[in-house]
Amino acid sequence: QVQLVESGGGLVQAGGSLRLSCAASGSIFSINAMGWYRQAPGKQRELVAIITRGGSTNSADSVKGRFTISRDAAKNTVYLQMNNLKPEDTAVYYCYANVRGVSFWGQGTQVTISS
Repeated sequence: QVQLVESGGGLVQAGGSLRLSCAASGSIFSINAMGWYRQAPGKQRELVAIITRGGSTNSADSVKGRFTISRDAAKNTVYLQMNNLKPEDTAVYYCYANVRGVSFWGQGTQVTISS
């Protein structure tokens, strides 16, 4: 089992920045990958960015060049630095962990971008 606790959401104006954090606890040594998904009202949950145990990263085309995923292994924490935020980035952002093919999710944190 893995527990994920997110923080860092909020309300910012377009063009602003936010940093999301996700702290993992539990069976952290079994985590293959961690990342962030988001879900806007009326839309499906979509991948934002992911980082593997080996440090490889991938992100959605819509956030490339604006969002950066990173991790602090000592703190078992993954970060999502979001710059140049746009109103279309408004969503609930969920932390995600893959443990031997099983998905774990955080409770979600709201990110709202005003125009």
